[in-house]
Amino acid sequence: MSTITLIGDGLAEPGTEFVYEGEADACAGCPYRSQCLTLEPGQRYRVTDVRENAQLLECALHDGGVRAVEVEPTTVQANVPDEGAFAGSEATLGGPCPYVECPSHHLCEPDGIDPAESARIVRVTGDPPHEVCHLDRSLTTVELDPDG
Repeated sequence: MSTITLIGDGLAEPGTEFVYEGEADACAGCPYRSQCLTLEPGQRYRVTDVRENAQLLECALHDGGVRAVEVEPTTVQANVPDEGAFAGSEATLGGPCPYVECPSHHLCEPDGIDPAESARIVRVTGDPPHEVCHLDRSLTTVELDPDG
């Protein structure tokens, strides 16, 4: 189900994904707060449509202003322990990883999902992009539904 919100003009393209971080200090007193602050903090969203003839509005947070778009919550791609990882099952992340140079780090600690919570696996996508896990974890890459 789509939600209409305002986002920075530079992000207002169909397919753009972002994690809504919630209200910023710069939002205080803004006349557009009720139209902007309509999303769930910490949730990943995908822009599905830019509203036609949407006026570019001034914003204290976004230099180029904000524009009305439609967004939908989206899945989060992540690495999870491969034992019991199949579509429809519940999974949690493997825990923090200090190896920030690893090509899988963004999947082991993805934005848009609470690492302490379990989430439903929507789809198993395959092997992680790393050749060797430096924490000796056996992982698989999946799409998680944080609300499922």
